[in-house]
Amino acid sequence: MKKFLCGKNMWGYATGTKVKPLVPQAENFDLLVDAWETDNSKVITWINNSITQSIGMQLAKYDTTKDVWNHLERLYTQSNFAKQYQLEYDICSLQHNNLSIQDFYVVMSDLWDQLANWLLLNLKS
Repeated sequence: MKKFLCGKNMWGYATGTKVKPLVPQAENFDLLVDAWETDNSKVITWINNSITQSIGMQLAKYDTTKDVWNHLERLYTQSNFAKQYQLEYDICSLQHNNLSIQDFYVVMSDLWDQLANWLLLNLKS
């Protein structure tokens, strides 16, 4: 999502660097507010379109992309090793069962990628 938003020049809405104009200092204040609200709504819609409905329902109470992003960050960032343990457990317990070899490979690769990304993120912090 970060790469997508950066590509659309909208990442500032998630980080909070693109803030809603508050003080009417310019002639075009109304246009600036309208543009900010439109872009903010676009980003929230893009985020909602990329998550499950149950998580989307949790986000409905937020009005800004930054608040949505902060909620998602709290939801998916774990400072302890529970996430690492869960990924390692899922990798060890994954079985072929009724999956095709290609589907099994995709699932296993996804788990390994998640674990690698988690380790990289936690090595940086």
